[in-house]
Amino acid sequence: MARSWLMKSEPNDYAYGDLERDGRTAWDGVRNYQARNFLRDEARPGDRVLFYHSNVQPPGVVGVAEVASEPYPDPAQFDPDSKYFDPKATEAEPRWFVVDLVPVRELPRTVTLAEIKADPALSEMLLVRRGNRLSVMPIADAEADRIVQRAERPADGS
Repeated sequence: MARSWLMKSEPNDYAYGDLERDGRTAWDGVRNYQARNFLRDEARPGDRVLFYHSNVQPPGVVGVAEVASEPYPDPAQFDPDSKYFDPKATEAEPRWFVVDLVPVRELPRTVTLAEIKADPALSEMLLVRRGNRLSVMPIADAEADRIVQRAERPADGS
């Protein structure tokens, strides 16, 4: 059964437009164990991904993508020249995992973090919980649907 996810990226590192240009990318560089566990243990092909631009003003959901592969070891963890190199990782016992993403569509407008926080129907999202900085997090299908629907309307809700 397909799930929904919210995945964050800083647009100066990898923006939704980069995913559209590339057509497919490995969602690499995840170095938080909880986020890694979501990718490794739960993300599956066909899952919907809300692509979120972080560390930008305003932060928010800008597009929809889809998980396009089973989880597999992040190759960067084995590359001593990569900023994601992990000397404790081995081919036999990888520590970090990725999934491939493909673009589905850019949203007509960004659904900002402020809008998400202001919507009572989205108040249980991990994204809005104080101190949550996960780059990969599950979201309820109804929450994902609501965010995508919000993107179809003007920011003032009319």
